[in-house]
Amino acid sequence: MNLAQALRLLPHPNLAGTSSRIRGQEGGWQAVAFAGAGGKTSALFQLARDLPPPVITSASTHLHVDQVRLADSHWQITTPAQLPALESNLTGVTLFTGPLEKDRAAGLNSATMARLGEECASRNLPLLIEADGSRQRPLKAPGDREPVIPMFSNQVVVVAGLAGLGKPLTGQFVHRPEIFSSLSGLEPGESITLDAMARLLAHPAGGQKNIPLSARRILLLNQADSPDLQAQGMQLASRLLPAFHSVIISSLINSRIHAVCEPVAGIILAAGGSSRYGQPKQLLDWHGKPFVRVVAEAALSAGLARLVVVTGSHAEQVERALEGLPLLLVRNRDWRSGQGSSIQAGLRTLNQPPVPGGSLETPSIQASGEEMGAVLFLLADQPQVTPGIMRALVEHHARTLAPIIAPQVAGQRANPVLFDRSTFSELMTLKGDVGGREIFKRIQVEPLPWDDAGLLADVDTPEDYRDLVNGQ
Repeated sequence: MNLAQALRLLPHPNLAGTSSRIRGQEGGWQAVAFAGAGGKTSALFQLARDLPPPVITSASTHLHVDQVRLADSHWQITTPAQLPALESNLTGVTLFTGPLEKDRAAGLNSATMARLGEECASRNLPLLIEADGSRQRPLKAPGDREPVIPMFSNQVVVVAGLAGLGKPLTGQFVHRPEIFSSLSGLEPGESITLDAMARLLAHPAGGQKNIPLSARRILLLNQADSPDLQAQGMQLASRLLPAFHSVIISSLINSRIHAVCEPVAGIILAAGGSSRYGQPKQLLDWHGKPFVRVVAEAALSAGLARLVVVTGSHAEQVERALEGLPLLLVRNRDWRSGQGSSIQAGLRTLNQPPVPGGSLETPSIQASGEEMGAVLFLLADQPQVTPGIMRALVEHHARTLAPIIAPQVAGQRANPVLFDRSTFSELMTLKGDVGGREIFKRIQVEPLPWDDAGLLADVDTPEDYRDLVNGQ
C-alpha cells in the first residue's frame, strides 16, 4: 500500500478491473493540504509521485531550496495574472511558489493560491499544498498565523513525528515548544509522552487548527521506524480517531505504510423470518440472554465505532431484547425480499447518531456510512462469534485496506465478513437473498486464518441449536 492508497486517492490493487462503481478514490477533484512536522514535505512529494501525472504542488509558506528541487519543474509567481495556463500537456510534478529569496522560496499569497485552486479544479488536476513550516523538527505547535490552509482544501493531512516521543520538550525536538507546552499541559524540558502528544493533536489550537469544516481530516503519524514506535502509533490512533477521519502510521523514509486506522461500524442482520427453524432464531436463549443481544454486546465490546441492528420479522420482540444498548435500530419493511435489502437498510443508517434503543423506519436518504472506513456484517443467529475475531478483522483491515476480509477456518470461509468502504456502492445494488456472496464473484476475498471451528456453526434446526449450546 502506498500513501495515495492510504489516503484513498487511488483504489486498492485488488479492485483493479472491477466495476467502475467500486473505487477507492473518494471522487472529484482533490486539494490536499499538509501541516505539522516530522516529514510533511516528504509526504507531500511522495504522494505526488504516487498519483498519476500531472500533479500540481504549491506552498502557502516558505520552502527551502532543497525542497524546491523535489519537483520536476518550478514556476515563481507573485500575482494571479502571472499564473500560466495549465495546459493539458503538463507532465510530472509541477511546483508553484513565490520568488526565491536566498535559500528559500516564498509561499503563494492568498489571491494567487485561490486562482491556482480554481485552475486545478477546472482541469481536475490534483493540487498538493504545504501549509506551514517546522524547521525539520519531529513535532511542532502552530504559531499565531499557522497553518495557512486554503479554504478550498478537501483533505488536510496533519503530520507528526513519532521520533519526538520520549524526547525533552525543547526547541531541539519541537518547533515552538512554548506553545506546545501550553496546549499539551507538559512543562518545558519534560519528556514528551503519548498523553501530551494526543492532547496537542486533538486541541482546536493545535492539530485541529484552521482546518476547513468540510475537509476530511487525516493524521499522519510518521517516523514509525521501529516496532515500539508502531505500537505507540496504534495507541495514539485509538485515542485520536474521534478527532480525525483517519490515522495513518507510516515510515516514509522506508516508503512503508504500517496501518490505516479508520472507524469501523458493525451491522447486525436480524430481520429474517427463521422459516426453516419455526421460531425466531434472534430470540433463542444463549446462557440466559437472547441470541441477538449477545451478538450486540460482543460487537460493542470489540470497540466498533457504531452499531446498527436491522430488524424485520418479529421486530418488536427483537427490539425489546436490545433495550438499553447504545446502538441504532432500523426496521426493514422489505425484509421478505431477502438479505440484500437488510444490508442496504443498515448502510443507509450508519450516519445517524447512536441512541440507546433508538428506532428508525428505513431511511430514505442515500448516505452509506461516509465516515466509516469499513463495515463488519454480523448475523443475529451466531452468538458464538467473539469480540476477538471482530478486533482481528478490524486490525487486518487497518494493515491492508483489503476490500473484503473473512475468517478462514480449516480451509472454509466463515462469518463475520468485513467490507471496506470502497465496496459500499456495490453492496447498495444487491437484490434478493444472495447477500454479500454475490460480490465475492467480482472481488477477491482476503482470508484471515482463524483457529475456531465454532465460527462455522449454523443454527438451521433445533438439533443445530442443541449442538451449539452443548458445544459451548
